[in-house]
Amino acid sequence: MRIDDRPRPSAIGGFTDNFNDNALGPVRTLGRTFRLAIVSLVQMFLDIVRGELKIRETVVMGWYLVSVTAVPAFLMAIPFGVIVTIQIGNIINQLGAQSLLGAASGFAVIQQAAPLASGVLLGGAGASAIAADLGARTVREEIDAMRTMGIDPIQRLVVPRVLAAAIVAPLLALFIILVGVIAAFYLAVTIQGVGPGSYWQSFGAFASGRDLLLGVIKAIVFGIIIGVIGCQRGLEARGGPQGVANGVNATVVISTVGIIGVNFIMTLVYTVFFPIQIG
Repeated sequence: MRIDDRPRPSAIGGFTDNFNDNALGPVRTLGRTFRLAIVSLVQMFLDIVRGELKIRETVVMGWYLVSVTAVPAFLMAIPFGVIVTIQIGNIINQLGAQSLLGAASGFAVIQQAAPLASGVLLGGAGASAIAADLGARTVREEIDAMRTMGIDPIQRLVVPRVLAAAIVAPLLALFIILVGVIAAFYLAVTIQGVGPGSYWQSFGAFASGRDLLLGVIKAIVFGIIIGVIGCQRGLEARGGPQGVANGVNATVVISTVGIIGVNFIMTLVYTVFFPIQIG
């Protein structure tokens, strides 16, 4: 018998099955995440309509997210405004268009820096805390006990956390916009030699309410994504403390990659339908 004619049952059976499981693992995880997002949003809408929303749980979680992200947001907003002003200001000065520095700073901070910074902060501090909390409950079999008692974990635990993240994210984005624009204005006036009037004139000529609305919508979407991923990784934690730690690490990585990808898509769609216009 030739080597090529020998039967290979292990390759047909175990290896192929394991390969398919490993290949489809991320796809199945993504599918479960989408399912949890849809179920959570539908349940949130029903709770609001019926007046059954867990307001206390939402407020407590929202306050916790604010407490762990407010100071880092302030510390991140100032460098964003300063870096944008310095980098773009050097190029604009060479072109002799110092008056456009306000427009450049506005676009960079409002459309990109603020929503991304709020998403990264929530993903690093807030979502990891959500994943750790729900993961510990899952490992201690509290989630199974809730289901046994007829309590829906999605309504009781997931919806308040997703809603809190969706509320806190735009608030953080607006705070970062305020601090970042003020920092950029101060540096442009004191170091770059731009007149205060020309700075705000160019800022208002290029930046519009749509840009601010885009930044807020981005932050809300990022908050929902971060809340869903944190809850999903926490509810699927297995294997004791090590499983909880793995879920927390995966939450930070997945949420960061997710918001960067969604930010690219949203920015591309916005640019196609709403091109930059003066005034």
